[in-house]
Amino acid sequence: MSFELAGIGASGGIAIGTALVLEPTTLDIPEHLLAPEAVEDEVLRLRAALSSARDELFAVRDVIPADAPQDTRLFIDAHLLMLDDPALRERPLRSIREDHRNAAWAIQLERERLLEIFDRMEDAYLRAKREDIIQVTDRVLRQLVGGKPPAMQSAEGQIIIAEELSPADTVLMKKDKVLAWVTDFGAANSHAAILARSLGLPAVVGAHSASRLLRSGDTVIVDGDQGIILVAPDALVLRQYQGLQEQRYRRRRLLEEQRDLPAVTLDGVTIHLRANIELPDDSSLVRRMNADGVGLYRSEFLFMNRPDIPDEEEQYQAFSRVVREMAGAPVTIRSLDIGADKGLKEDEGTGHNALNPALGLRGLRLCLRRPEWFRPHLRAILRASALGPVRLMLPMLSSMSQLLQSRALVSELQAELRSEGLDCDPDMPLGIMVEVPAVAMAAHYFAACADFFSIGTNDLIQYALAVDRGDDDVNDLFDPLHVGVLGMIQHTIAAGHAKGIPVAMCGEMAANPAFTPLLLGLGLREFSMYPGAIPEVKEIIRQTSIAEAEGLAMGALAGEFAVPLEAGHR
Repeated sequence: MSFELAGIGASGGIAIGTALVLEPTTLDIPEHLLAPEAVEDEVLRLRAALSSARDELFAVRDVIPADAPQDTRLFIDAHLLMLDDPALRERPLRSIREDHRNAAWAIQLERERLLEIFDRMEDAYLRAKREDIIQVTDRVLRQLVGGKPPAMQSAEGQIIIAEELSPADTVLMKKDKVLAWVTDFGAANSHAAILARSLGLPAVVGAHSASRLLRSGDTVIVDGDQGIILVAPDALVLRQYQGLQEQRYRRRRLLEEQRDLPAVTLDGVTIHLRANIELPDDSSLVRRMNADGVGLYRSEFLFMNRPDIPDEEEQYQAFSRVVREMAGAPVTIRSLDIGADKGLKEDEGTGHNALNPALGLRGLRLCLRRPEWFRPHLRAILRASALGPVRLMLPMLSSMSQLLQSRALVSELQAELRSEGLDCDPDMPLGIMVEVPAVAMAAHYFAACADFFSIGTNDLIQYALAVDRGDDDVNDLFDPLHVGVLGMIQHTIAAGHAKGIPVAMCGEMAANPAFTPLLLGLGLREFSMYPGAIPEVKEIIRQTSIAEAEGLAMGALAGEFAVPLEAGHR
């Protein structure tokens, strides 16, 4: 019997093959108190479990193909770092020694504590990392209670169906030549999903009952673009998807051939396409996609998944590596975007729980309150500015006083560095992310003091429409094409250009080729997106004239939605 399942497209592409359903294995976590004489033996058991879990991950890393993207090793390394985190060592060990809990119970309690913290995070990308907590602790718990992960023997040429998958599972799938994968749970921005995109594996997440409804051996079509799974398709549907598959192969080859062509519209307007990155190693992908530099370097990733705050020198080494590898192309570093909902470990125990973290002490607001973090952070960025064109971007700014205070601090630190004999760019541009609606509406006011704008559509849209973009119950109301949202974007661009400052967009809207003509019509000339989106956006730019785009934008601002609404929700 043919049927269709819907999920979330996590990695584009079409795969046709037979299903291999991985049977879930539930872990029975024992909870009991230890006799005093058994405590130290239990401590040794936990340490041995952590060591064995680490050995497993090293074994996975050893089989990563030499030509695999750098991201592949980074995600395995992230799990290795989590195993070394004191949260998975010191707290459970203390629980064993002080409360006489058995090791598995102690790990389970720490897992629940960490998941509660991640569930409170407003940022969807960071909230999705709760999966990593589950995957790493599962690996340790299996060592303690004897559970085995689902087996994938003879997986070559098949499509994996599972409840959940880890980055390590994804790596092994590429090695074993798996065609695609589908999970019941997961998010499009999880590590496993990002790895699937890097490795070119089609993937669908959130197909809630797939592992229960499918059987191993079923013929399956996985459409990672649309987020659908077709089970036991008839001959006509099969031929249709085989044709789509061939079209996609041809299109990929065409995009690769156009990689070095300039991003110029039909009427000769040059558009700058830059990349969003999280880690220094991402710079190699930026170069591979022939991007015009880095439009958003998320510096907070230096601070995540670790028990301490990176010092100035460590931050400088990370920033300087990217600047050097960009070889003269601009690098826009966003200052630390951490908030009350995603606080650092050093800041735990303050007793403050934000009622609404999205509107709380986060981004620039928090940094200005914590100069012991902010000053070395800015010094590292300033030192890196001596090596190439660096721009500093301030997140979650809502008032002119915050901008003036930041500018004064940068000037003070520039003088401080010079007095120490350290180089920095005295004219380093200082810009702001426009993500608070009041700032967008007063863009002409802020343009008088900022050196550039970058529109953060992810937060701008959710604040403007009072919609939590991570909440499934209202996600359908997250509408990039709302007339009010488009009006704020146009107003921001016009205000920046009137003052002669560059205006970019670094939110997800910039990466969606369906929106590219509309954004060109609204006046946008600088886009920043995840590197893999650049070829498609460039292709659209080269097929569009500004006159045509301006007509589209006029209609959209009048409420005529010429761009299909569903394009914004892919």
